[in-house]
Amino acid sequence: MRILLLTLFLVRLAATAAVLRADWPQFLGPSRDGTAAGENIEDNWGGSGPPVIWRYAVGHGLSGPVVSAGRVVISYRRGPEEIIDLLDSSSGKRIWSVGAPSSYRDSFGADDDGPRATPTIANGRVFSLGAEGQVLALDFESGKKIWGLDSRQAFNAPLGYFGFACSPIVEGNSVLLNIGGSNGAGIIALDVSSGKLLWKATDDEASYSSPVVANLGKSRGVLFFTRSGLRALDPATGSVRASFPWRARIAASVNAATPIVAKEQVFITASYGTGAALLNFEEGTLRPAWTSDDAISAHYATPVLRNGFLYGLDGRVDSGSPSLKCIELATGKTRWSRKGFGGGSLLLAGERILILTETGELASVKASPDAFEEIARAKVMAGAVRAHPALVAGRLYARNANELVVLDLSKKP
Repeated sequence: MRILLLTLFLVRLAATAAVLRADWPQFLGPSRDGTAAGENIEDNWGGSGPPVIWRYAVGHGLSGPVVSAGRVVISYRRGPEEIIDLLDSSSGKRIWSVGAPSSYRDSFGADDDGPRATPTIANGRVFSLGAEGQVLALDFESGKKIWGLDSRQAFNAPLGYFGFACSPIVEGNSVLLNIGGSNGAGIIALDVSSGKLLWKATDDEASYSSPVVANLGKSRGVLFFTRSGLRALDPATGSVRASFPWRARIAASVNAATPIVAKEQVFITASYGTGAALLNFEEGTLRPAWTSDDAISAHYATPVLRNGFLYGLDGRVDSGSPSLKCIELATGKTRWSRKGFGGGSLLLAGERILILTETGELASVKASPDAFEEIARAKVMAGAVRAHPALVAGRLYARNANELVVLDLSKKP
């Protein structure tokens, strides 16, 4: 009996430790590529869908949840404030809450005046960018404000079509953002500890894409898909290492998907007749391996990459119904395409692609180039759902304009 109890205790302790070690600390996950490494999910849901572990009431916003050290950060708008809450990931109990004034209104009447950017947890802090350009650094444990910066005022940055939406990325001692400011402040780096400007670069307007950091050549690089196109910069100095113009010809358009890095190649995709490009990085240049509007033209959802094949939603959300497609990365050739998904967000968990649609359906699809195979689909929340979910230790964290829902996708023995 003692041995049995000890064994059960150790199993429980190991499970708890695994939950605490597992993180989804930023937009698109640990590697900012939509991949949940090591996750082996259960997708035999039945008609009712995965079990709900807990729910938490939130307000408007397209900002996704992030998870670190057994805690969840969620940002939303309620009344005259943008609010950031820290929750216990096991119970949903609120640990702290911080509010900041906001008067942002969606200029297109989309009835969503909440934050667009997803917070980032790094260096014991929470970094966020509000819809009006307010950058905040909060202490992760206490919620105490460490520093703040009104980037719109400081750099004369315009609101754009839908406010500010660049999810911060932290590299070294820098918080990197595409804000579209004037006088060479299209991209900025702020000191992690103080918020002081470290450097600014380009005159590029802001897009709705978030940056990614990767090894490019012999050193680190940060990739920004701005309104003008792709920029590869030195994250330490802001010097531009390479550029590739890529945007729609019409003014009323946006670049929104995050670049995908595969060794020395970078994949970018946009809608509005722009299409996709696979670029070879060589110091000083980004040269096309191929370009095509027949591959994946993503409106806002970043595709996922597995074993040399990309899976993504192809087509504009506001003018038709996007299809889920699989293409070969090396050539851009379509392997299969399937209608019936509409807008949504994707993440990769092992051999499964999870698609959370704008209407609140969760689908599990086999990540195989051979043929489309849907494993499960269920309605898990009310629409409209545009925030990217997080997957940590078998738990899927998803939100709409009313609530954060945590679903149990853990593999059953």
